Amino acid sequence: YKDNYKYFLKQGFDIKCDFDIFLAGYLLNPSDERYSIEVLSKKYLDIIIENEEKKDIQRSIFDLNKEQDLSSLIKRAKIVYLLYEIMVNLLKEDEMYELYQDIEHKLMFVLGRMELIGFSADKKMLETLGSDFDSQISEIEKKIFELAGEEFNINSPKQLGVILFEKLGLPVIKKTKSGYSTNIEVLEKLKDKHPIIELIIKLRGVTKLNSTYVKGLIPLIDENGKIHSTFNQTVTTTGRISSSNPNLQNIPVRTNEGRVIRKVFIPSSEDNVLVSADYSQIELRVLADISGDEKLINSFKNNEDIHARTASEVFDVPIDDVPKEYRSRAKAVNFGIVYGISDFGLSKDLDIPKAQAKEYITTYLDKYPNVKKYMSDIVEYAKENGFVKTMFNRRRYIREIYSKNFNVRSFAERTALNTPIQGSAADIIKIAMIAVDEELSKRKMKAKLILQIHDELIIDSPMEEKDEVISILREKMESAAKLKCPIKADVSYGKNWYEAK
Repeated sequence: YKDNYKYFLKQGFDIKCDFDIFLAGYLLNPSDERYSIEVLSKKYLDIIIENEEKKDIQRSIFDLNKEQDLSSLIKRAKIVYLLYEIMVNLLKEDEMYELYQDIEHKLMFVLGRMELIGFSADKKMLETLGSDFDSQISEIEKKIFELAGEEFNINSPKQLGVILFEKLGLPVIKKTKSGYSTNIEVLEKLKDKHPIIELIIKLRGVTKLNSTYVKGLIPLIDENGKIHSTFNQTVTTTGRISSSNPNLQNIPVRTNEGRVIRKVFIPSSEDNVLVSADYSQIELRVLADISGDEKLINSFKNNEDIHARTASEVFDVPIDDVPKEYRSRAKAVNFGIVYGISDFGLSKDLDIPKAQAKEYITTYLDKYPNVKKYMSDIVEYAKENGFVKTMFNRRRYIREIYSKNFNVRSFAERTALNTPIQGSAADIIKIAMIAVDEELSKRKMKAKLILQIHDELIIDSPMEEKDEVISILREKMESAAKLKCPIKADVSYGKNWYEAK
């Protein structure tokens, strides 16, 4: 209903609906790729109806001039009602009716308003950035041609392969049917073999930023200087919200060039600021809660640096004397455990031998026994039930857990381990969004929620409301769920997204 809701809002009518079959279809099976009325009608009612999108004529409930239009709409309306009756019962059977009513349904209207409001972008700054990136690209290409001793099409894997592996004689890492592989994994392994590699990696990064986030964003800025991203509620299998047209979740933040893109996103007026609130290690806190591991819970209760604490446990050094490198490795282990990483995966991430990575994981699980128990228990639960659940009863079906193929089954086990953690974290930020939006509305504030990205919420706020907004964000985000350890939100503000972060 979100698109219809936005249409009505534009006309000045705040018309809510009681039930959305697309959202219900998503909750009942988040792995389905489509939740159209045609798909749901066939699946739940075994009734085939014609796909309106495939017809040549444009139909609108506000422009009916043919009897067949009315007949078609009546049939579809009846099917929606029949689906509603079936889906409500199915949601109740699966203990997901509260999840639908209290989270997904309410969130739909929050997201609709966020899409309409949009995020202001500085078009002139984008154009300047584009010129800077064009110059950078040209300079990097010149240096690559000098090192190669000739000009060639750097974007052609075939031509690049010939230069790297035949002319420059670099070791061949991987071959494909069409020749040499020059993907990022190959280039990373060749980094210390020749200075040309670093330049090629940099060129690819800057070119992607320029094409996707500069040239790609400029046409999306409307006459009011706003970019209106679409927030997708029925795409991810874990319950996370995704963003598209443009995808604001994919703006890279690990490079200086990538972070600069965030400077383009600004408040809606010069008198406003952007207030950003970010959950601190929410998935690790959820893991502590779900596993009930006392060491993890107490670390968060004592407001310890969780990665330093893990390093202290795994490497057997006092927490105050943990070297930077140990903390970095412990961080990879912490997040690796959350995502069900294998010793092979951890060895790649840390660039260490597989045996050493295995030792890290084994030591970690010995030090955090309840995490180890959770990992085995949740896989068994998935095998017994065919699905796993978040703490708010969101389900994800994992049929691959029964596969005879070891790799497929192993991936399914990692999915079973991660979904309750990532899915619960996604549910928590959705609850926070609803609560924040309701509080801003209740207080009749001018500040508006404009973006959700991963574990972060951004509000466009008048300067005079800033302190109140900070207080609301912190209070609503930190009270969104009751865990065995405290939930913490870090709040900051600035004159653009870069500063606010």
